[in-house]
Amino acid sequence: MSDIALVQPPIEDFFLTAKRTIPYGLACIAANLEKQGFSVDIIDGLATNKSRILPWPDEMAYLTPHYGKPDISPFALFHKYRHFGYSFDHLGKLVLQSEAFLVGISALFTPYQESALKTAIAIKKQYPDCRIVVGGHHATALPETVMDCLAVDYVIRGEGEIALPQLAAAIKAGHAQNYDNLSKIPGLVFRRSDGTLKISPPAIINAPSSMPLPASHLLKQSFYRRKQHGSAVIMASRGCPLRCSYCAVSADCGLPFRKRDVAAVLREIEQAITVDNVGFIDFEDENLTIDKNWFMELIAGISTLRKNRNFELRAMNGLYPPSLDEEMIIAMRNAGFRTLNLAVGSFDKKQLKQFRRPDVGKAHDYTLDLCRKYELEAVSYIIAGAPGQTAATTLNDLLRLARQNTIIGLSIFYPAPGSLDYQRAADLDILPAHLSLMRSSAIPLDHTTSRKEAVTLLRLSRIINFIKSLRENQIKLPAPQPFSKTGLPIDSDRTENGLLLLSWFFDDGIIRGITPDGTVYEHPTVLHLTRKFLMLY
Repeated sequence: MSDIALVQPPIEDFFLTAKRTIPYGLACIAANLEKQGFSVDIIDGLATNKSRILPWPDEMAYLTPHYGKPDISPFALFHKYRHFGYSFDHLGKLVLQSEAFLVGISALFTPYQESALKTAIAIKKQYPDCRIVVGGHHATALPETVMDCLAVDYVIRGEGEIALPQLAAAIKAGHAQNYDNLSKIPGLVFRRSDGTLKISPPAIINAPSSMPLPASHLLKQSFYRRKQHGSAVIMASRGCPLRCSYCAVSADCGLPFRKRDVAAVLREIEQAITVDNVGFIDFEDENLTIDKNWFMELIAGISTLRKNRNFELRAMNGLYPPSLDEEMIIAMRNAGFRTLNLAVGSFDKKQLKQFRRPDVGKAHDYTLDLCRKYELEAVSYIIAGAPGQTAATTLNDLLRLARQNTIIGLSIFYPAPGSLDYQRAADLDILPAHLSLMRSSAIPLDHTTSRKEAVTLLRLSRIINFIKSLRENQIKLPAPQPFSKTGLPIDSDRTENGLLLLSWFFDDGIIRGITPDGTVYEHPTVLHLTRKFLMLY
């Protein structure tokens, strides 16, 4: 039994990166609820290996030419659409068993908002007496779409650590219908008696260091283990000082940049490694290294903690290359970083201007030189398919990265509600018709980069990374040879099959896949892109 149940809903998509689903935000909220005297359960709908295949949503039918056939080659993208996590009914039963009077559901990302709402409906059906509040990035940006679901009683916009305890206290005191009291709760959205919505500005925590450490004891630590040790997510700051057009938490989105005190972050890391036996820590900050003095103090403290425990650090949301220098990278290497995720966006000056990002090219190349020097891996992230962005621009980005010691992370643009590019897409009347399409895997836009071009570029990035892996393993690249059915794969070795497909690709520029039964087929390929790549590579 508990007063409050916080629920992470399941996800429906073509893929899931489980190591990035730790419900850190819920743990932060739970900690402050416990501090205020409430008992809390975190019901993590993703903390299970359960998944089941679903029919593709009707609105994604246009993806059939690109994802319709299975592919076991190294150049594969997606095929099966799945429900990842527990069923909605099962979550409803778990909440009913908790007997919580208030249920908080996270709706972090717009394409998954339907899963959050289905979770709310299932909970309300089995437990009609509970009150349901939804929060997260999606709920903050588009609260009306959440409140359209009658199973949802409230939305909290912005940061919920302070707002949710106040809402819980109001409900417990019997003030759920006292609109004057509810109006004083930061970030709260609720229905008035006439059905209209009271929408408050997003709640902002001005002093994040004052918050208690996340309630990690409520997380299902056993599911998030890596190599016999636990994993943890940490946010050492809130917001971002940059103004990138594609980002929903940029400086233009109303969320100020606030760094936590180094001592508070170190206490959280110490708790993670000593209490939770954590061996991998991911900083989910938007810009962890933007303030060198603060960061170097943090890294020095982490290095001290690391003397008694070996653990790996990562910043998977991406590091801003101009913020890095040799002193910092040496310190990061000594503190436990083994891979640097570098946020590039694009190298094209015109596109960077559109993205409202400075030119990071020289800083990126310098960082890669330092990664080689200090034996660090690197992943460089670029974007394709944004409004106004051309395929030729992205191809040039790929060609540049193909020649460098880094893995390519190519992300297909999607309009993130709350970002400047979301509004730009709306103004251009190119927003997808369904909220479920606001995700990279849906290739949502068919604008100045066509969908066929976007998928070709995505597969080209897979080909480049495969070539890099061959060279790293000292495997000789195949010579071009014409496609022939007599050369079909005779075994299921992924590398051997990839080498054969690569030899054909080198000859004609056509990207092919292989079904599990060994049938080779052509992926839809924009030949002028692949042949230009082969000519310039």
